[in-house]
Amino acid sequence: MSENMPGPGAALHIVLPLPPSINEQYATIGKRRVSSKPARRFKREVRNRIRAMEYAGQISDGLRECLRSSYLALFLDFYFETPFKRDLDGGLKIALDALCEALGLNDNRIVDIHLVKRIAPLQPRLEVSLEAIADWQFDEVYVLLRRDETCDTGSA
Repeated sequence: MSENMPGPGAALHIVLPLPPSINEQYATIGKRRVSSKPARRFKREVRNRIRAMEYAGQISDGLRECLRSSYLALFLDFYFETPFKRDLDGGLKIALDALCEALGLNDNRIVDIHLVKRIAPLQPRLEVSLEAIADWQFDEVYVLLRRDETCDTGSA
């Protein structure tokens, strides 16, 4: 790995606005469910903040490539106005999708998620850390054995 290429353990930290609640993320138009205006606004804001970080040199091509090629841990600290108005998990999916879309990451690389509910009445926000995991291993290695369906005649 070169000096300019971040290795596993590399991380991205970003502060975002709170995502819309789950009840505000979708609208029904006719018979279709579509992203609501607040959801589209949140995703646009995430893209804009990622672009600003890239422009400022806070996200290098090396960091982006490291995040794309590693298993990832996601830490989300939600700072709500009150402790009881919002569920902790209601902003997870939209935050995950918006962040991964903006960074060009496949969210199937995320293998570890930490959610924390905090209270900040004067400054609600979402603090995000996305970290490359140096030594992730799944518990066991499985080999997928497939039958060749085209050759299976059903007779023994």
